[in-house]
Amino acid sequence: MEKPWRGRLAFLVLALLLPWAVGALESAALLPVRGDALIRTGGDLETDFAGEEAPVVALTFDDGPRRSTTGALLEGLAQRGVHATFFLVGEMLEGNEDLIRDMAAQGHQIGIHSYDHVWLTDLSAADFEREVGRTRETLRSIAGEGSYLLRPPYGGVDRGVEKRAGSPIILWSVDPEDWKDRDVERIVSHIVSNARDGDIILMHDIYQSSVEAALRVVDALHEKGFLFVTVEELAQHNHVELEPGKVYRCFYP
Repeated sequence: MEKPWRGRLAFLVLALLLPWAVGALESAALLPVRGDALIRTGGDLETDFAGEEAPVVALTFDDGPRRSTTGALLEGLAQRGVHATFFLVGEMLEGNEDLIRDMAAQGHQIGIHSYDHVWLTDLSAADFEREVGRTRETLRSIAGEGSYLLRPPYGGVDRGVEKRAGSPIILWSVDPEDWKDRDVERIVSHIVSNARDGDIILMHDIYQSSVEAALRVVDALHEKGFLFVTVEELAQHNHVELEPGKVYRCFYP
């Protein structure tokens, strides 16, 4: 016959271990992937990692969508639990509606990069509306209501752009010029060497080399403890309230 004290001891051990096991399971559910951009609870962003405040950056992509490259990028980001921001060109939207809906459904932020990828400076009000307003309305018809931040092509901003933007204007603080030579090693090295807490990183999702480089950057910066968020989340994390017509290049703490 089993001695009574053994049963009581087993019950005591189980009672002590059960809360720890439940807590471990809950933590695993909150962060299913090490590279998850942030723990999101009730709209709040928590960036504590290993007892320290983790550096946070926003990875952004211009000139898409292009099915062959943007689709592969979305898949790679999903595998890593990373959210990014995509500034889309209006003339590229038709035929890629499903890709854009997937982008939104996966938690990425969508912005405007004009309709024809032209300089927005010195445009008349009517021409600006055709480039920006038309793209904004098309995006709303595809992905629903949203803020749809503006990134002017070539980073061109003047008073007219600021006045007519209808949203915050987002530029960048890290630019590897991934379009120039499409050298994956150089692109990765530039970003990883220069990224700091609060940076907005500029890339282009229409080149296969940029897709490969972007995913390698995510892996490398994850190893350094970085976390990835959308532009709006980065602003929120650093207590910046975005204002229409105002230009933002980074959100340093």
